[in-house]
Formats: sequence, structure tokens, C-alpha cells
Amino acid sequence: MSALVNGVLLTEVFVTLFVIMDPVGTVPIFLSLTAGRSASTARKAAWQAVAVSFLVIAIFAFFGQQILEYLHISLPALQCAGGLLLLLVALELLTGNEQEPTAAVGTNVALVPLGTPLLAGPGAIVATMLFSREVHDVPDFAAVALGVVLVHVCLWGAMRYSLPILRLIRESGVLLVTRIAGLLLSAIAVQLVADAVRAFIAGEG
Repeated sequence: MSALVNGVLLTEVFVTLFVIMDPVGTVPIFLSLTAGRSASTARKAAWQAVAVSFLVIAIFAFFGQQILEYLHISLPALQCAGGLLLLLVALELLTGNEQEPTAAVGTNVALVPLGTPLLAGPGAIVATMLFSREVHDVPDFAAVALGVVLVHVCLWGAMRYSLPILRLIRESGVLLVTRIAGLLLSAIAVQLVADAVRAFIAGEG
């Protein structure tokens, strides 16, 4: 096993990204954003969000540092931008203004905010970029790649099987879950911005 995959690095990648991307915590937000949609549309949104997240993570794993340097963007700036975007989504969930855009024809919540910045957010992107720096041989590469894939499988499973929960709690439950999701998401957003500001003050930006 160690000859093919770096087991220690695999565990570190999986645990770190699992905690940051939080498949369980994604469920109430997914339910609130897909409320009022058909089951098939929600299932499609689940795999699309995971696909978008995986694509974003993969791009930044290979080219993240070059992209940021070319655009003269610091990691704290990226983190702050993601936090502000999440805060806008959180305010919509808290006030109930999300009903119109989520029901609008052509609106795909799987891309934004689910795929990014909720799943593939600044924290996951930065963590992946740091792990990619530890890749020195094939077992290291296999460990990072497998860790990222396993976390996204967990994300898909959490969202895919949140649909039975939706049928169980019905509309009133979805409304409650939506408000809770908005509160949690706003806290995540504020924390991202606070961490970015702290990094700017420390001179890392």
C-alpha cells in the first residue's frame, strides 16, 4: 500500500478537507437552496455541484499558485472575497429572498453558491494548494488525488441522500432548516473575512 499511496498523507488530506468542506454541514444548505425543485433536479444539482467543486480544486491544485501570482492576488484576498460572497447568500437565506432566484428558470445553484464558494471555498483551495507542495513522487500524488476524490464522494453522498430528509420534514421543516443554514453560513462567511483581515494585518497579504 505504501509503495502505491502515501497512507499518512492520504489520511491528512482526507481529514483536513473533510473538516473544511463539511459534507454533513452542507446538507441543510443544499436542502434550502433546492427547496421547491423536483427530485430529479435536486439529484442533478448534487452531482453538478460536486463536479464543479472537484474541477475548481483540481485546477488550483495544479495551477493555483501561478494563477494567483499572475493576477497579483494574495491568499487572504481570495479568502475575503469568498467570505463576502457567502455572506450575500447567507443574508438571502435568512431574509427569505432566496425563493425567487432559486425558482427562476435557468438558475443553477449547483454552480454558485454550491459548487463554489461553498464546497470549493477559499479554505479548501488553500489547503489543496499546500498539500500539492508536498507531492514529490507518485505515492504522494496518489495520496492527494485519492484524498480529494474520497471527500467529494462523501459530499455527493450527503447531498444525494438529503432528499429523503426533504420528503420527511416537508415545507415547514425546510423553512426552519433554511433559516438555520443561513445563520451557519453567515458565521462561516464572517469567520473567513475575519481570518483574511487578520492575515492582512499580519502582513501576509
